[in-house]
Amino acid sequence: MSASGGIFWKRFKRNRLALWGGIVVIVLFLIAIFADILSPFEPDAIDRRHILEPPTSLHPLGTDDLGRDVLSRMIFGSRISLSVGFVAVGIASVIGMIFGALAGYYGGWPDRIIMRFIDIMLSIPTFFLILAVIAFIGPSIWNIMIVIGVTSWMGIARLVRAEFLSLKEREFVLAAQAIGAGDLRIIFGHIMVNSMAPVFVSAILGVASAILVESALSFLGIGIQPPIPSWGNILTIGKDNLEIAWWLSIFPGIAILVTGLSYYLVGEGLRDALDPRLRSGSK
Repeated sequence: MSASGGIFWKRFKRNRLALWGGIVVIVLFLIAIFADILSPFEPDAIDRRHILEPPTSLHPLGTDDLGRDVLSRMIFGSRISLSVGFVAVGIASVIGMIFGALAGYYGGWPDRIIMRFIDIMLSIPTFFLILAVIAFIGPSIWNIMIVIGVTSWMGIARLVRAEFLSLKEREFVLAAQAIGAGDLRIIFGHIMVNSMAPVFVSAILGVASAILVESALSFLGIGIQPPIPSWGNILTIGKDNLEIAWWLSIFPGIAILVTGLSYYLVGEGLRDALDPRLRSGSK
């Protein structure tokens, strides 16, 4: 491990909450990857003998209104939630980095046009925009990923722009310009690689937001559609049977809460560990 990597790890592990959040994130990754092995039942297996059955030794998290095992559906739902989160954030990061790089590097009228467009996007309530677009194009897992991605890139663009405004006057950029390096090489080969830390932190925080948005859309019935399992549509069934099947609301609700909180804690821990002002103040 390099010296800088050692300093980063030392600083990150001081934050106990971030460390525990990271452990939860790793566990969720493993659950999603090995869902086929960990799931005790097929997520779509209907058993009408055990409809709305409370938690038992056979079904530790109970069953839903079709007799499907809730634990199995939540395990497979973790794969859906993480897929939506990472793909949506990947789309948002690419768009945000491109717009932010162009605005910060060139300045002038490109910067003014891009920033005014960002201001317009930020003035629109994002969730209602997503609702409108999904209602128009129809719900599917890919539509949800794309729509969340293309409506959540503005924060990353502003971060990248700020980094470019700071870095483009540094000596290494001036040296690259002096030897005749082209704009694309300077933008992506020199400045962008030195401005990835805040983007990475913002992306980690964005995963939690994307998972929450997907769960909310599925809860409202315009997200991931049954029989594909997601935490949001399990909650919808729980809402319809709240008085007689409390487990359908409690367990997916806890899963969404713990997942979102864990990514938030990891993101905050990374922000503290990567903040050069904190690093310079360390002994």
